[in-house]
Amino acid sequence: MAVAARNGRTTASPHTSITTTAWPGSLDSWFSWIPLPKWALITVAVAGAILLLLFLICIIKCCCSKKKPKKKERIGLCAVSNSTTTNLVQPEMEDLEREVEQKQRGKLQYSLEYNFRIQELKVGVKRAVELKAMDSGGTSDPYVIVYLTSDMKKRYETKVYRKTLNPIFNESFTFQVPQAEVSESTLVMQVYDFNRFAKHDIIGEVRLPLASVNLQHVIEQWSDLMVASKVEEEHLGEICFSLRYVPSTGKLTVLILEAKQLKRMDSNGLSDPFVKVHLILNRKKWKKKRTSVKKNTLSPYFNEVFVFEVPFSQIQNVDVVISVWDHDKVTKNEAIGKLFLGCRATGNQLRHWSDMLSNPRRPLAQWHILQPPDVVDKALGLKSHLKLPLHSR
Repeated sequence: MAVAARNGRTTASPHTSITTTAWPGSLDSWFSWIPLPKWALITVAVAGAILLLLFLICIIKCCCSKKKPKKKERIGLCAVSNSTTTNLVQPEMEDLEREVEQKQRGKLQYSLEYNFRIQELKVGVKRAVELKAMDSGGTSDPYVIVYLTSDMKKRYETKVYRKTLNPIFNESFTFQVPQAEVSESTLVMQVYDFNRFAKHDIIGEVRLPLASVNLQHVIEQWSDLMVASKVEEEHLGEICFSLRYVPSTGKLTVLILEAKQLKRMDSNGLSDPFVKVHLILNRKKWKKKRTSVKKNTLSPYFNEVFVFEVPFSQIQNVDVVISVWDHDKVTKNEAIGKLFLGCRATGNQLRHWSDMLSNPRRPLAQWHILQPPDVVDKALGLKSHLKLPLHSR
């Protein structure tokens, strides 16, 4: 019995271990339910994986084949010889840059009124908005130059407004224009950025052919500032000088520093420039001095100083005329250009004069653009036959 019992335990133990260690979720249990051998099942699984891989490859090829026609279409469009079609679909970068640059220049408001009875054109420069920033601080110092192409020698300037992109000018200027010349004239309004020690930068301009305007009525409108035209009036040159006034002593000091880009007056393409400084008192010539002559140059350097005695009671009545001349030994000396400063001046000249009076004893230097001599003489209201009276020292 003991042996039988012992044998029974030994025979029962393997049976128990088989039933207790089997895992119902194992592969062997799954295989036991499928009436196929293991090698057949593995073959089916491998074949299914291969079919799935081939299916994915087909999908990828289909996606790539759909993108290729788009690429060919884009390349084919660039190859079209018709420039109009190409520009409509794909504009040139220069056109895009020009359009962006154009939008940044701002707008100008102005008015026009023509009096047919006295044949006079009145131009009102109202204001500007959203001007292009020309200075490093993100602002500009704008002013406006106004002239007609039929008489480019006559130019007007507004006052300079500091550090603003939205100046309010409210200034008006009058031109004598015969009715027969109205249709042939173009009104030009140029907005500049003022610089004391460098050339003034042009922000933009408005060119308005008067033939396209109905002058039967008063016109007030806005126009976009355009890129300045390359066709400008004759450039006479620029001159740099400083002013200093001491009220207690009544001494006015004019330091002629230099000039540049002067008009060519001689056959060799150069000039022999010198500078005259006139003092006008109550619209009559009063005192004058002149620099030495610089031979064969368009950019002379003078650095010559002149001191005038002007009592403080007379400083408001004095005009300082700066003129550049070309020296000639054989013929008469010719004037290259002029400008004048004083309380009657306008634009940059008035600004320079006002700054001098506001800063006594301090020399203030500035560049100025030369103007046609006859325009300056007309603005001064001087008569050419008046002679300079002798001044006793």
